[in-house]
Amino acid sequence: MRLTTRGRYAVAAMLDLAMHKEDAPINLADIAKRQGISRGYLEQLFSKLRKNNLVNSSRGPGGGYSLSRNMQDINVAEIIGAVNESIDATSCNGAGNCHKGDLCLTHHLWDDLSTQIHVFLCSVSLDSLVHKNDIRLINLQTNSC
Repeated sequence: MRLTTRGRYAVAAMLDLAMHKEDAPINLADIAKRQGISRGYLEQLFSKLRKNNLVNSSRGPGGGYSLSRNMQDINVAEIIGAVNESIDATSCNGAGNCHKGDLCLTHHLWDDLSTQIHVFLCSVSLDSLVHKNDIRLINLQTNSC
């Protein structure tokens, strides 16, 4: 099981958006620069995040993106799911055909692990991440460069 770049970048971009939210929308170019993610890739991710009602967009001068809800109401599992990412520890993607069409001996173990990971990610809000001291320090270092 591995969280792909798409899921990692989506969480990082949403956390960046949450940390830099102001009265004005945030430009994707600013997020791209701070996070080292290409603007084109962010555009793809934010299109999915917008369709899943996690961000709002505004066009024109001063346009950009803002969170669609309060930070405490957006969790990491939602963000990962919005970009079509699934965290599944089974080798069969949960289908139950891991051993020649049948369940393998460890299917339930990995399925339970997937459930625990999902429960954990549902419990982590953007707000809780924004208020972690180590994340705040990283943000300060990123903004001073």
